[in-house]
Amino acid sequence: MCPCSSSIRPHRAQALLIDADDTLWENNIYFERAIADFISFLNHRERTSAEVREILNDVERDAITTHGYGLHSFAHALVKTFERLSVEPLTPALHETIHGFAHTIAEQPLQLLPHVEETLQLLSRRHQLLLMTKGDLTEQSRKVERSGVKKYFRAVEVVPEKDPAVYQSVVAKHELQPERTWMIGNSPKSDINPALRAGINAVFIPHDDTWILEHEELAEPEPPAKLLVLNKFEELPTVF
Repeated sequence: MCPCSSSIRPHRAQALLIDADDTLWENNIYFERAIADFISFLNHRERTSAEVREILNDVERDAITTHGYGLHSFAHALVKTFERLSVEPLTPALHETIHGFAHTIAEQPLQLLPHVEETLQLLSRRHQLLLMTKGDLTEQSRKVERSGVKKYFRAVEVVPEKDPAVYQSVVAKHELQPERTWMIGNSPKSDINPALRAGINAVFIPHDDTWILEHEELAEPEPPAKLLVLNKFEELPTVF
């Protein structure tokens, strides 16, 4: 679906809910590097790297239900995957090494995606911006502070999950009008489909390294909700 100027009224103020990880700044690339290092360290003799990754994906899905999102949950998943696949017992030293793969992610510099700040600066002059991200409250709040772009947002919402009920709650909390509210992000599973089911509009901006557990077919919007697809974040001012 192509965005066009007739899709909305560009000069009428909109409420833009904007995702953070892999929409405003790089995130999943650091997890992918940690996973590659973990798989290399595991060096499984019978399973391919792809098979190990599939098992890790399954373990991560289970970990999310009990530990939520974030580095703690990721480290837990790595440890559980090692226990499931390794013939070696999990010693304290091995446990520390495996946790180290996750901890290196927190040490990475926060890298804004191209043209994010100038785009936010422009959009904030025309529209109401709210940053909406899911994950661990402390981790996500720190990233928001480090990013330097918090000043462009009226509010920051860190939620444990993004589902239709959460979107409806945020819309009600900030007294937004659904027909003039848009969720903008890279994840079909968390940013786009549940927002559309909640009765608001959405803008999908794909990222080449979106987390595999966030992959999903884009839903068809139910009128009057709209779905726009852009190639890059910097294109947002062309339709808003």
